Amino acid sequence: MTDTPRRTPAPPSADTPPSADTPQGVPVSGATRLYAVLGDPVAQVQSPGLLNPLFARLGIDAVLVPVHARPGDLATVVRGLQHIGNLDGLFVTVPHKAAAAGLADRRSRTVEITGTANVLRREPDGGWLAENFDGSGFVAGLALAGHDVRGRRVALAGAGGAGSAIAAAVLAAGAERLAVTDPDGPRLAALVARLAEHWPGRVRAAAEPPLHDSDIAVNASPLGLRSGDPLPFRPDALAPGGVVADIIMKPRETPLLRQAAALGFDVHHGIHMLNGQVDEYRAFFGLR
Repeated sequence: MTDTPRRTPAPPSADTPPSADTPQGVPVSGATRLYAVLGDPVAQVQSPGLLNPLFARLGIDAVLVPVHARPGDLATVVRGLQHIGNLDGLFVTVPHKAAAAGLADRRSRTVEITGTANVLRREPDGGWLAENFDGSGFVAGLALAGHDVRGRRVALAGAGGAGSAIAAAVLAAGAERLAVTDPDGPRLAALVARLAEHWPGRVRAAAEPPLHDSDIAVNASPLGLRSGDPLPFRPDALAPGGVVADIIMKPRETPLLRQAAALGFDVHHGIHMLNGQVDEYRAFFGLR
């Protein structure tokens, strides 16, 4: 970041009645540092509800706001925000993760492998550094829920922004085998080729998720985000004892998870992926 986030006094406790001079809600001052989350749509994002309370708990004078940026405007938005002196970083959600990686001035190893980014940090020289914590956050969330991916067979639906990061992370975490599906054939082939360079023999493209031969089935596609979406896969085909995970955070109970739970499978909600990234965000942005 260009500047260390400024600290403000700790907010009053819930037991302290507010005085007439105490502003209500999240305080914003002339010294407030800015972060933005870019998406299209953006109303479904959960990161402001997670990060803004974190800023308050840490006594950091900063705020994360949603910004609705359409694909055709993304480059203009990202370059424009780069010139705001008190803006320290961007969070990126669908459908911009691949495009955001291309707009970055520098990219982490994870971004180079996956071709996608979910955060951009402005460096002291003004350039954007791209990183992607979707995959590591997803794996951390699974582990906290008691689902270690090491030695497991994983079926992944979606080779987009989050899916590519999850694919790399589950392989790095020791998954025995990963099968990836996506309706975009060239995108799927390119991702599998990049992953195979680092984890040969453990990843393949599949026309349909091989659920009968999988321990964990993951939806990393947008299916389920909108009412009326078809299921990304049929959970009844999963092997007994399997886990069904969905990265969609709103709605919390997606049709996929509802059906999987009714069939008796363990289900894993999308919010766990975001919760699993909090410590990484703190380190990346220097939020101490």
